[in-house]
Amino acid sequence: MIDIKFLRENPDAVKENIRKKFQDEKIELVDEVIKLDEERRATQQEADDLKALRNKISKEIGTLMQQGRKEEAEEKKKEVALDAEKLAALDEKQKELEEKTTKIMMVIPNIIDPTVPIGKDDSENVEIKRYGDPVVPDFEIPYHTEIMEKFNGIDIDAAGKVAGNGFYYLMGDIARLHSAVIAYARDFMIDRGFTYCVPPFMIRSNVVTGVMSFAEMDAMMYKIEGEDLYLIGTSEHSMIGKFIDTITPEEQLPLTLTSYSPCFRKEKGAHGIEERGVYRIHQFEKQEMIVVCKPEESKEWFDKLWQNTVDLFRSMDIPVRTIECCSGDLADLKVKSYDVEAWSPRQKKYFEVGSCSNLGDAQARRLKIRVKDKDGNKYFAHTLNNTVVAPPRMLIAFLENHLQADGSVTIPEVLRPYMGGKSVLE
Repeated sequence: MIDIKFLRENPDAVKENIRKKFQDEKIELVDEVIKLDEERRATQQEADDLKALRNKISKEIGTLMQQGRKEEAEEKKKEVALDAEKLAALDEKQKELEEKTTKIMMVIPNIIDPTVPIGKDDSENVEIKRYGDPVVPDFEIPYHTEIMEKFNGIDIDAAGKVAGNGFYYLMGDIARLHSAVIAYARDFMIDRGFTYCVPPFMIRSNVVTGVMSFAEMDAMMYKIEGEDLYLIGTSEHSMIGKFIDTITPEEQLPLTLTSYSPCFRKEKGAHGIEERGVYRIHQFEKQEMIVVCKPEESKEWFDKLWQNTVDLFRSMDIPVRTIECCSGDLADLKVKSYDVEAWSPRQKKYFEVGSCSNLGDAQARRLKIRVKDKDGNKYFAHTLNNTVVAPPRMLIAFLENHLQADGSVTIPEVLRPYMGGKSVLE
């Protein structure tokens, strides 16, 4: 959510930003917000004037009572009572106007970084850089579930009977590999100075609306019936929510956390053939990273975060590339975003395995995450998040890139301590 003062003073810039995101239907909301804001401020001024008058009359009542002029004091009291009714009506009106304004402000997209490429959708995202040489071996690579099945490592049919489509059982060495990747990613981030955390796996609605747009919420979140709780779609939501309604001394920044959690997603919409198996599912596990920092440091942290993911994948000998999301592919709260994509030798193309986002002060403004400087001044922090690793998709990249012609899978050196010393899966 952008600053309403900025919108009030720069309506044309806000409208132009909406055009860049190809959401022209929202342009009229800017004028609507300005009108509501003017009415709200006028109502507030009227209420403030009435309060000042009431205080003045209250003092006059005290003076009249001291002078024994009780009849005049009683008349003044009647006047105060009438003013109290008016004030209550004004307060109610102001509250209603604030709610209407906030509701609209929640759907006006954040101001994107000027370096973001302009484009309508993900087809216009821009490749930034490749890391490692993509290789296509001279033998056929099976679909990832077929590779797993040869190790007796997955059972989708049984999971379908137990939970329905979009779930799976992992077993044996494949399950161990899954856990090894998570454990390695945890230690990788701890070694880079991040504090490890296991957060709540459910969050309240005020946290949900604080960290994401309504459209994202509807497409992703599972609601717990009868309770004000949602299953998390990613641990960054719970992690950012940790700082709701807090004031952090500036000298304690940046706050850098890495978290483990299961993730639960509806995954609405039709899925292509490459999303069979464990590519797009309703439940998975993930290692995440978040940063809460000063505004002037968020650009630097953004580059550090996506680089962490690149370095992690390269340490496991998996070629990757970075893609910058264009304006039309950015979620409404995001200022700037990179996707990290891993090489798929079977598909002969890259696919997304992580996403890094700078949210500016949008989440902090919604959740009241503030910072106090040495002079006592308060301001909103900037928040960022990035996927360290999500093993379901990471397993696809791992198995395809380490599969050998004889059907075995090599284990990179960095993962061997987490796999009981194994260097290969037979």
